[in-house]
Amino acid sequence: MIRPALFVRRFAFPASIRSYHRSASMALKAISSKDAASLDEDLIGTGGFSLDQLMELAGLSVSQAVYRVHPPSAGKNILVICGPGNNGGDGLVAARHLAQYGYSPSIYYPKEGKKELYSRLKTQLSHLSIPFVAPSDFQSTLAKTSLIVDAIFGFSFGGPLRDPFPDIISAMENAAAPVLAVDAPSSWDIEQGPPKDGPGSRFMPEYLISLTAPKPCVKFYKGRHFVGGRFLTKDIAGKYGLDLPQYQGLDQVVEVGVDDEGRL
Repeated sequence: MIRPALFVRRFAFPASIRSYHRSASMALKAISSKDAASLDEDLIGTGGFSLDQLMELAGLSVSQAVYRVHPPSAGKNILVICGPGNNGGDGLVAARHLAQYGYSPSIYYPKEGKKELYSRLKTQLSHLSIPFVAPSDFQSTLAKTSLIVDAIFGFSFGGPLRDPFPDIISAMENAAAPVLAVDAPSSWDIEQGPPKDGPGSRFMPEYLISLTAPKPCVKFYKGRHFVGGRFLTKDIAGKYGLDLPQYQGLDQVVEVGVDDEGRL
């Protein structure tokens, strides 16, 4: 059962955040999971990108979002929870950047991806002495972390949750540390938002970074919302009717809001 104080922390957001959502002037179109997959294919097929490049840019964006909301002075222990797909790969990349920024990241990777790319990312992390947390140490590591990065499932998630992820989702849901979700809060349906019951039904991360473009489930989201992935061309954005965010300077992320009716 969720603790009463935690329930308030998860759902009673400060007035500054609520007013931010009402006053946000930047309008960004959400993209369906089908179109998001097609867009990635276009970036690789006609855009000249490799999967490695896209994952590197996505992970860089995630690391900048972390730095924006939780600088090292707020606590250096970051737990990055990775799933077996590309969302998990984004988390692995983000952890490498976070280590370079001066954080002390650790990785929980209970079901590892099988692509050779993920193996290389793990090698990069090992050279930085970034620890991988054993299942038996997950709860104790969670208790000591300052911020959790939820990099388990991305836009391709269709449910249902399979082991070991129901327990992991519940642990994040009840964690004392704030959570930053990558692309979508894990367990959420990309179109319909949080599940009606069970693990994830009360999961509302404090922060969300949508990669490339927001997904439809963002209309159910109530925290601080960022968009990252500064690599779209005007042609590809136009094909999917997307607005290019107004990134500033060297930033790889931009904060955007959702109004009271859930429109971006």
